Amino acid sequence: MEDRISELESRVAFQEQAIDQLNDVVAKQDKVLMDLARIVTMLNQKVNMANSGEGSVEADEAPPPHY
Repeated sequence: MEDRISELESRVAFQEQAIDQLNDVVAKQDKVLMDLARIVTMLNQKVNMANSGEGSVEADEAPPPHY
């Protein structure tokens, strides 16, 4: 009976270690995803500003003489 309890305790210890390692991985991935989401948001804003800026410049300028 004691051997069985020792084996169960050992299994629980290994499972706790595995859970801790998985938790660390998930926490790191969460940070990476949040950083990437911020970068995508910034890039999207830059693209939108560039597109709106180009459109207004083209509308204000006369077409080149060769048209």
